[in-house]
Amino acid sequence: MNPLRLDVAIPLTRLVLIGGGEFSFGETREIDEMLIRSLPRDNKRIAFLPTASGSAEYATHIGRYFREIDPEAETINVPVYRVRDARRKKNFDLIRFAGLIYLGGGVTNNFLAAIRESSAEMAMREAAADGVTIAAIGAAASCFGIAARDMHGIGASLPGLGWIGGTVIECGFEPENDSALRRLMSVEGTRAGIGIPARTAISISGDGTSAVTGEGNITVFRKSQA
Repeated sequence: MNPLRLDVAIPLTRLVLIGGGEFSFGETREIDEMLIRSLPRDNKRIAFLPTASGSAEYATHIGRYFREIDPEAETINVPVYRVRDARRKKNFDLIRFAGLIYLGGGVTNNFLAAIRESSAEMAMREAAADGVTIAAIGAAASCFGIAARDMHGIGASLPGLGWIGGTVIECGFEPENDSALRRLMSVEGTRAGIGIPARTAISISGDGTSAVTGEGNITVFRKSQA
């Protein structure tokens, strides 16, 4: 079976999108160990953005967990909660010069309102082009396509970051309940929809090739070409 190839719209080395799961229960352990192994030996700083959840404690807990995997890993909370936070140079530098950027889960609306087309996203793009792995889980991971589900409105959508062209993403996906992903695929310009279940991640390389890590399987829907 040929690997899934996606339309990567920006320069990057690796983008890891995680469907969900509780790290405190070990549900994403295999994925997280892969991410920690990707840290450069001379830069084990992890920039953690709690934007989607708004919880500063999130970084403290996940930082302790990452140190269990690698005692040298240092997790730094990057306090981007609103648009004005995304403009701050200190936050830009924390993101831009990290060894790994990790975006926590929460609510798509919160994440996109603060990050999309901001200085913080520019820092992420520059870091991605420079070889830094970008990882996102849950709602944050759902935002890397051209649109994301509006979690405040049934059936509504929001413009996504657009890192993956022509594609929409649904995290926490359950194959027996695919209606949300199928509705999202009605967004103009969508050619494919990807469903990522919890405890599962898709790792996307700069050339668009991808690999699946974790316990489950991803689901891919494609629109028929007229």
